[in-house]
Amino acid sequence: MKVVIADVVDPRFPKEKMEWRLSELENLVSTYWWVVIVKKIQKRWRPDYKTYIWGWKLEEIKSIIQQTKADVLILWNILKPFQIYNLNEELKDTGAKAWDRVDLILKIFDLHAKSPEAKLQIELASIKHMWPRIFWMWMELSRQWGGIWTKWIWETNTEIMKRHLRKRIQQIEEKLKQYERVREQHRKARTKKQLHTVWIVGYTNAWKSSLLNALTNKWVLAEDKLFATLWTSVWELFLNPYELGFVSGEQCSWDQCKKILLNDTVGFIQDLPPNLIKAFKSTLEDSIESDILFHVIDVSDPFMEEKIEVVNDILNQIWANQEMIYIFNKIDNLSENKLKEKKKEISKMFEENWKEWKNYFFVSAHKKLWLKEIKKFLFEKF
Repeated sequence: MKVVIADVVDPRFPKEKMEWRLSELENLVSTYWWVVIVKKIQKRWRPDYKTYIWGWKLEEIKSIIQQTKADVLILWNILKPFQIYNLNEELKDTGAKAWDRVDLILKIFDLHAKSPEAKLQIELASIKHMWPRIFWMWMELSRQWGGIWTKWIWETNTEIMKRHLRKRIQQIEEKLKQYERVREQHRKARTKKQLHTVWIVGYTNAWKSSLLNALTNKWVLAEDKLFATLWTSVWELFLNPYELGFVSGEQCSWDQCKKILLNDTVGFIQDLPPNLIKAFKSTLEDSIESDILFHVIDVSDPFMEEKIEVVNDILNQIWANQEMIYIFNKIDNLSENKLKEKKKEISKMFEENWKEWKNYFFVSAHKKLWLKEIKKFLFEKF
């Protein structure tokens, strides 16, 4: 499928951030196995009230869609129901459909969902996202057609649809509560056995799953794509004091090893819609119950600092406020001199912004560099 992506931004918005937004949207499109053929940015103080994109730019995009025979126009922002309706009306002659970024994210989630719980969470988020659009569309059609008979049909169909969707939402929420109760029992069992847990968080595509694989020598799906992992993975990490240099002499037995549980789940993204956070809240609850958080960061990312703030904001929303350990990953992507500069920059950043967090590490999950330092920290911590 051929895709045109577009964004409307404040003229004061930095050029680098404009490019970042569209680049991330393009990555989302490629994750869904579609191809971006044209990228457009419109600089306006505010989006158009009716169609989000202002007149002349919308005409230009329509012309591009007709010439290239593109299938979908995807907007970066979350559109109001009447905006997406009006856009689709404008594009009717071209044969293309208009989506916003949430439509695309939900499609990707649906593509990657494997567990029954993840599928239910995505269905719930989809219903809540589409609900206002469905009823706005019915209301608009009723207004256009007019007449008492049409109004009666519209009200009857609307009530039937409302009852159906409310019932489905109730069914999904009940099933999710069952999964929630099972996870609560697992957490109680871990507490009873005095098992310590570490929850791995981070911006999507920071290679969280790769770090989990490198530490545990196990295999969890780790792709260079956004939202490659949606379900929660829990793996055991055995910390051997002999291998870590805490004891000398002969190799230690398994009884002397410490066992830590590492928990990895969905990655975060900028302006993640509240409905999606709520849908995955039951899965993310493990973060609140964990002993510490590992915040994995792509140290080679030019927007590293902004992405750190995105993750921290989402963690605040779900009340995950325990001790945070920052792990700066992908050091193998930087030259020796560039890495030295980055370390100085990050050290200064911690002094200015995060004085309460004293522990941070520089590693390469891909090449398994400096992972021993993380293991030593965990051994001493627990």
